Amino acid sequence: MIPPPFEYVAPKSVPEAVRLLSEDSEAKILAGGQSLLPMLKLRLVSPSLLIDINRIEGLDYIREENGWLKIGALAREASLERSDLVRSRYPLLADTCRSVADPQVRNLATLGGNLSHADPANDHPAAMLAYGAQVVITGPEGSRMIPVEQFFTGPFESALQHGELLTEICIPVPQMGSAGAYQKFERRVGDFATAAVAVQLRMDPDGTCAEAAIGLTNVGLTPIKAKAAGDVLVGRRPDDEVIRQAAQLAAEAAEPMDDQRGTEEYKRSLVKTLTVRALRTALARAGGGVQ
Repeated sequence: MIPPPFEYVAPKSVPEAVRLLSEDSEAKILAGGQSLLPMLKLRLVSPSLLIDINRIEGLDYIREENGWLKIGALAREASLERSDLVRSRYPLLADTCRSVADPQVRNLATLGGNLSHADPANDHPAAMLAYGAQVVITGPEGSRMIPVEQFFTGPFESALQHGELLTEICIPVPQMGSAGAYQKFERRVGDFATAAVAVQLRMDPDGTCAEAAIGLTNVGLTPIKAKAAGDVLVGRRPDDEVIRQAAQLAAEAAEPMDDQRGTEEYKRSLVKTLTVRALRTALARAGGGVQ
């Protein structure tokens, strides 16, 4: 299909993009376009104005600063995937980037766009929940920073208000003994997850778990943080029994529905299995400190 007509602009600055967004309630932001363009072609969205932010300089950074890994809204999945910093210190993020679609998509897709789209089937939202990440939102009144837990308000709905765009993602710099992992089950390579699990944890030198968080992909109307599953690990040595308890709690936190990818029961079983795998991978990675 061919998209309906729309106006196209390419602002050179964030303030200009914000102004254009504020002036047109039906405008859409174009970053990587890997979700937006198919929706345009299928006429699932019909914006009057397309605001292409790719010509805004200085939004494609990946750097550690003031206790955060800061990622600009235009940082591509491929750039994150190739980043030595991400691969060495943020294994959960590295895993997640590799899980997104295929190399052709990752060359254009952005982390900022992935989160802004607020699709519960996307891979990054669960990983950001596990990290305890925050996002910077810029609008007519300036910038504000909110926890990612407050960002996803419904399927394809976020905390972005009229005239606002996501400009930065902030992930806490990991402490010694921290590591994470992302485990995804998909019907074919590049597909959305039937279910996926993100784990981020920190181990004390005595072998007990100091912190743990678990995020779930595509088993609810929004990405899910399985709080009880993470909490059950804290203060305990994560042996097989404790891992099984966490996996069971993660499965109970899931809210899947029957669809073409499987039944509710099948997806809960997947969550349980993937949680065990993700926890064991994260624990192995944390054995030598931050990896």
